Amino acid sequence: MRKHLTLNLATRDASSKTVEGEDLARAGRWLIARTLLDEGAATVDPLSPGNPLIFSAGPFAGTNFSNANRLSVGCKSPLTGGIKEANSGGTFAYAMGQNEMSGITFCEASDDWVVIHINKEGDVTYDDATPYMGKSNFEAADMLIEKYGKKISYALCGPVGEYQGLMSAIAFPDPEGGPTRFAARGGVGAVMGSKKVKAVIIEQIKMPTFVDRKKVMSHVKDYGAKLGEEAAIQTFADYGTAIVADLTNKIGGLPVNNFSKGQQVNSKEQTFEMGGTFIHDLNKSRGGETTHACMPGCLIRCSNNFHGEDGESITAPLEYETIGLMGTNCGLTHPDQVARVNQVANDLGIDTIEIGCTIGVLMEAGEGEFGDEAFMMQVLEDIRAGNEKGKLYAQGTQRVGEHFNVKRIPAIKKQGISAYDPRVIEVTGMSMMLTAQGADHTAGNMPGYPCKDKTTEDLMAVSMDSQMNCAAADSLGLCIFGRSVTETNSQLIVDAINAAFGTSLEPSFVPKLGTAALKLEDEFNRAAGFTAADDELPDFFNTEALAPTGKTNRHQVGDLHTFRENWWN
Repeated sequence: MRKHLTLNLATRDASSKTVEGEDLARAGRWLIARTLLDEGAATVDPLSPGNPLIFSAGPFAGTNFSNANRLSVGCKSPLTGGIKEANSGGTFAYAMGQNEMSGITFCEASDDWVVIHINKEGDVTYDDATPYMGKSNFEAADMLIEKYGKKISYALCGPVGEYQGLMSAIAFPDPEGGPTRFAARGGVGAVMGSKKVKAVIIEQIKMPTFVDRKKVMSHVKDYGAKLGEEAAIQTFADYGTAIVADLTNKIGGLPVNNFSKGQQVNSKEQTFEMGGTFIHDLNKSRGGETTHACMPGCLIRCSNNFHGEDGESITAPLEYETIGLMGTNCGLTHPDQVARVNQVANDLGIDTIEIGCTIGVLMEAGEGEFGDEAFMMQVLEDIRAGNEKGKLYAQGTQRVGEHFNVKRIPAIKKQGISAYDPRVIEVTGMSMMLTAQGADHTAGNMPGYPCKDKTTEDLMAVSMDSQMNCAAADSLGLCIFGRSVTETNSQLIVDAINAAFGTSLEPSFVPKLGTAALKLEDEFNRAAGFTAADDELPDFFNTEALAPTGKTNRHQVGDLHTFRENWWN
């Protein structure tokens, strides 16, 4: 049994609903979509008080179940105008689970900026946020920990979220307390800012209760053992997500110079310094952490703490999406450069994918040169200041590209495309086109899937299976990096749920949950006014051959929709 807390920020009333049984397993993306539809949020202004902001934790949050302490943050996206679930690691879902809390819904908006404190007894207080306003994320986080103690977790609206910049994220602490884990995509930080919530504080207590704790812990152990048997997962554990750059560069699907090329280095004699192998060895030689857990209990530890030449940390973490979008997409060639701009982005609390796509568009427009780190820093400082330029930049890729009349704008549903060129990495491209979430790779990523000689129908089957499995994982609070275990062990997953909550779920529950979440999200977007045209790739993907493969997009939205309808039915 858990509770879902609803806070009316205008009246400061709090209500609590008991959640039990299999309803606890319908969390994350499923719960967000169901709630937003029930609340009629599809037709509201995303930055109005009528747009709920939802935090949802999975059924095993608060435990040492590897991969099971992810947090889903949901709302109507002010960036896309559609549904958004932004997924984060960190300690917040863990703390929610320890408080036997499955979710928090923030309704309406506060009259004044507040810090919401939920103590271990469940009491809710509203503290004055004035001391934290305008502070950078790292300074504000230090201040929160000093005031509320070290045994807390927090959700933090950064300075860009304060003025409702559409690339603003919500920051959560890593296990060491730093604001380095983000619900990043879709402008969820702007929604938090529109509600005048600067931070939410929750205390860490103890592992939650279960019906059969012994059996649950046995399943936790089995899941961990299966992770250890997976070679692909071991590669992530050794090299982190940065290793994906080695793959995408090799196959020619890495975004380079605003998606104008698919490969940064193509000579065997020249070292690819933006790849995971090079970054791992360089970081290790400097005394950095080459492996790090983004959330309690994780056995994969695919994150890192990247150090500079002086042996001091530059940023944590340095991950693939940032390398691809703030790095190669902007013409940077060395990880030290990416680490420096990444650290500033973290301090501002903005989505590194969206800002990387946005700066690439600015460079395309001639506002700066590709590879100019100083220009990137100036863009970031304008965003920090919230001056006229900064507020424009903070509106993201699509709006900035249109402002400067740029032809090549890499966005779908007004959200910057993740670091996988759909002309080469075709299955992921299909997933980004079809998902209601905008151009989000986490909705169904298959970067290594061989696409040669495969038909649209062949690849769509792979995409839909991936989308379903990712939606299921996101609805269970599970990290998708454990998908090779999760997707092949539905029996283990439902056995753990049954032991925890006394349910009698069958293995089919897992794929059905994922499919149901996808359908609800699509229903929301259609109610919000989206049509098939919103799923189109920008035209340059269809007309411009990508070097070095010479490929263009060969999959049309109408065919994708027809296949999806048949797959759903």
